[in-house]
Amino acid sequence: MMRPGVRLGQDAHCDVLILGSGAAALSCALRAAVDGLDVLVVEKSGLWGGTSAMSGAGAWIPGNRHARAAGVADDPETALAYIRAVAPEGWAEEEDPLWRAFVEAAPRMLDLLETRTPIRFEILSEPDPILEAPGAVMKGRMLSPAPLPRAMAGAFAGRLRRSTQPHDLTYEEMIWAGFVHAPVRAYVRNGAKILARRARGLAAQGSALMTGLLSGCLDTGNVRLALEARAMSPIMGGPGRVAGALVRQDDLLCRVSARLGVVIATGGFEWDHAMYREHFPEPLDFLCSPSTNTGDGQKFAREAGARLARMDQANIAGALPTRYEGRIHGMPLRFQANRHAIVVDKTARRFGDEYDFNFGEALLERGPDGESRLPAWVIGDADMLRSAPVVGVYARRRPGWMKRAPTLKALATACGLDAAELDRTVERFNRFARQGRDDDFHRGESGYDRLIAGKAGALAEIRRAPFVAMPFNISLMGTKGGPRTTPGGQVVDVAGRPISGLYAAGNAMANPFGSRAVGTGTTIGPVLTWGFICAESLARANSISLAKGEDA
Repeated sequence: MMRPGVRLGQDAHCDVLILGSGAAALSCALRAAVDGLDVLVVEKSGLWGGTSAMSGAGAWIPGNRHARAAGVADDPETALAYIRAVAPEGWAEEEDPLWRAFVEAAPRMLDLLETRTPIRFEILSEPDPILEAPGAVMKGRMLSPAPLPRAMAGAFAGRLRRSTQPHDLTYEEMIWAGFVHAPVRAYVRNGAKILARRARGLAAQGSALMTGLLSGCLDTGNVRLALEARAMSPIMGGPGRVAGALVRQDDLLCRVSARLGVVIATGGFEWDHAMYREHFPEPLDFLCSPSTNTGDGQKFAREAGARLARMDQANIAGALPTRYEGRIHGMPLRFQANRHAIVVDKTARRFGDEYDFNFGEALLERGPDGESRLPAWVIGDADMLRSAPVVGVYARRRPGWMKRAPTLKALATACGLDAAELDRTVERFNRFARQGRDDDFHRGESGYDRLIAGKAGALAEIRRAPFVAMPFNISLMGTKGGPRTTPGGQVVDVAGRPISGLYAAGNAMANPFGSRAVGTGTTIGPVLTWGFICAESLARANSISLAKGEDA
């Protein structure tokens, strides 16, 4: 099949060169193209859409018009108060200007997408996860796209990156249909809807988001997309100025001149073994992103003189084993949040509320001795498997991943844990379950815990054989470190000075939302917005240059 998109020659020219083809990249391309700029998007793989295409596409967008229409009181200051309240200690000093830029730009970004693309967002019933924090809202900030036909992507439809999860249903439908706890019943109940959508070529979640974005970009007539085109290094137009990039396509090295600038939107670096191990020495279970996320953008920025920051931050989540691109891969799922399960560290002790929205962050924390808590294990029983059959289904995709034993003692031996300590930990948790109160970590008491746990509650005894254990170490949907930027998305050098003509967005930047998530859509909402912000800055630079009668 012939590859769609443009073929680059030895020399190419554009106003804006964008590296990557995920949500940050195409949001940037759309905003720049609407302003009349000539945009070239280069994607190093033969598939476009990046990690965003694989995602559930839940987007955390404060102050949006759908929330206002639903009567939700929200504005930039309220959202900013929430972000400040839940952020890691000490982050506000450096990130506050970027947080403000985000909350002010996010509603404009959403308006652009819904006026210049076929994407239509819907409010989810999901609240901010840290409801006790100032500025939190019960509903309105979490949005997701309605299904769209992949055919809207035209010649690129067959090259959209597929997900490890089915995109037959929307994010909202997937969450509340009961696929984790009753997958067969959920499919039966939604079977007619799924078949109807497949017959029409409709897809939801990340597939809908990226299809709609590319469709909008192509409709402008100002966006070109080149596949199998890898940015190798920056072209410097003088000290502290990026004028384009060397791009390799079909074994041909092309000099791409970018009149206004280059935008790095290449995602994370988690598939580059050396970079990953440097910043994440902890045991790794699964990577849940495309294997093309090898830090190309971070390396590109460093070569241009950029300062890299937040390299130890990532989107950390539970994951089940699956197969993708011919290898073992991770499918993101918070399977540890089960009333019949706990998570223990290498000492066989619990270390947090397993229902906590940011429980993955706790995996990076050190124990009382200053050592890593890992390896960690999810400990459950027959009731866990009965209540979450999806876990057992996916366990079969990697034999040996789930350990089963007739007794806790035998399970501890299989996991290399202290049997007496594991027995004490389980018995202590069982006592909490009987009394209906977790005295150690208050599991089930927060507003978010109660919502996720539902009527059944968050505490139930672990007592029925077989007892099971599954590794619960680091699983990543993407790293979130890269070049430090200004609030306008411009990359800064090691001395903190803006590098002319170089911008970064999404997971390729030093993301102001690190491992600590403010909501389910903490990745997609902000990356869409940061792409938009970069394009606004480029459009502003273009207006200034035109006013001065300059070329750039």
